[in-house]
Amino acid sequence: MNNPEHGIAGFRLTEHTWMTELGNWIDAISPDGRRAGALLFDARLIGLPGVRERVVAAVLTDQRLVLGGLTGLIPVADVVAAGDQVWLLTGQAVSPTLADLLTTAPIEPAGAASALVETAQTLIALHAAGVTHGSVHPGTVVVTSEGAALLSERGLSDAIRGLVSPPERDAAGWAALARGLAASFVAWAPQAAQLFERAAGLAGTLGLAAARGALLAEQALLPGGTIGREGLARAARGRSAFAQPPAHAAAAALPPLPRDEGDIVTLLAPGRAWPGHPGPGQSGSGLSGPEQAGRSGAVQFGPGVSTQEQRPATTAEQIWRSGRPEADTVQRGGGAGGRRVRAARSRRWRTIGSTALFAVIMVGAILAWFRLSDAPDLAIGSVDVKVAKKSYGCDATALVTGVVVTNGGSGVITYEWHKNLDDEVVKGTLQTRSDQTSYQLPLRWSLNGKATAKATATLRIVSPEPPRTDKVSFTYKC
Repeated sequence: MNNPEHGIAGFRLTEHTWMTELGNWIDAISPDGRRAGALLFDARLIGLPGVRERVVAAVLTDQRLVLGGLTGLIPVADVVAAGDQVWLLTGQAVSPTLADLLTTAPIEPAGAASALVETAQTLIALHAAGVTHGSVHPGTVVVTSEGAALLSERGLSDAIRGLVSPPERDAAGWAALARGLAASFVAWAPQAAQLFERAAGLAGTLGLAAARGALLAEQALLPGGTIGREGLARAARGRSAFAQPPAHAAAAALPPLPRDEGDIVTLLAPGRAWPGHPGPGQSGSGLSGPEQAGRSGAVQFGPGVSTQEQRPATTAEQIWRSGRPEADTVQRGGGAGGRRVRAARSRRWRTIGSTALFAVIMVGAILAWFRLSDAPDLAIGSVDVKVAKKSYGCDATALVTGVVVTNGGSGVITYEWHKNLDDEVVKGTLQTRSDQTSYQLPLRWSLNGKATAKATATLRIVSPEPPRTDKVSFTYKC
């Protein structure tokens, strides 16, 4: 990076950086001392015709959603250009992600369920507002010091490619996330794993609202019997200094506008870089006139840092607030009349939920009965092995994932993981189902000691025949 001052537009850059499909992410400190993030876009991508304009349009949409009260997104502070470089600056830290946490230690089922519920609710609100995320995976789910799960990079992948992803793509990404988490619980929390698998299936058939509802309705199957953020918060704080809560309460006022530094200019509305903090003659949300008068004021940069004023609720905000877990939305007071109304509403929803669940079970049973007679023999279509990062430091645990695609047949997959740096062979079996064609086989490889080596993990499918293999390599340097 051509960045001799280790900063951009008032943001101080740290040494912690990682690569994604968009470019180079860096943990940063905002001008007012908050933990934040900076993304230096890949010059080969951002320089393509129309990409810069689409990125700016996606960011302006995000800022309007945040101003409207949707708190499930990482807020974007600005998009700036410095010569040929284009930077996206966030108002909140973008690490650690679920991908980071999964490389360190297993996530507790209660915390995994919390992340799934919150990301599903955010996606539901986005779809109600007429937009989609487009790239839902563990690397775009950020976990805060309080254990909240926020989505980053909304719309950026689509902006780079010039696409508009349908809601079904988000649902498929969420389902893959749920199945990946389920795979880590099969051995020691099988009921939780089965619950996550059911939720993944519902996301693809009945939608995200049904999947989220199943997680909330059946949380008694989780160890401890409830959904909670505590374990996820501990994992985040243990993984990243940027998930540590600040030593003192953050000020309620928004940070001042960063000044242009030389050839550094904002690509958003002139004179404005922070959502909710307009410059002279500019509206804080990218709106004007009556629209701005109805939406100004509510900004959320993370738990405990917000400004609000009375205003009409948007559709996305209504869905977000109405769908929060009970612990976040319980109403105090209300008297006996309010309790009777809530009790009646609760009974009505339980009845509707039971009826819907019974219908789903009956449909599944009928389909299974029809398919039983002509179910195909299990066959492997492809094997693809990936690693979360290409380089690991001292005493690290690498997360390697094998994705096996089948023909939809029911049977047992027998597999082996081979590691080139030792003689250990990790063997396992997987029961497949006729209603699923893609499965994840995770391998956690712990490396320690002072060495520099190229580590290669090879996944070998022993049966069904013919045997298939794939491998991936990464660097261990300590």
